[in-house]
Amino acid sequence: MPRFAANLSMLFTDVPFLERFSRARNAGFTAVEYLFPYEWPAEELAVQLRANGLEQVLFNLPPGDWDVGERGIACLPERVEEFRAGVEQGIRYARALGCRQVNCLAVAR
Repeated sequence: MPRFAANLSMLFTDVPFLERFSRARNAGFTAVEYLFPYEWPAEELAVQLRANGLEQVLFNLPPGDWDVGERGIACLPERVEEFRAGVEQGIRYARALGCRQVNCLAVAR
């Protein structure tokens, strides 16, 4: 039987992000994913997951400067330290959220 995760970056956009967790649960989802968690404290997201009985299944490592069109920095030798810091941040979030996988955006130029 397929299992689907609600992508909170794409679904329930008529409400603020933190309200989308309960919307996902009310729609019958048991798992969520989204592009990036870093705008919110990991602990706050973990509270939403627990309160709604949801599993965090995926999010992306920091992509660089998303607002200027960057879609990953993993392949850029001049940004190794920034990438490493992003991986560390991603690991901290993954641990706090009980998320066992993250997506690494390489680069799109």
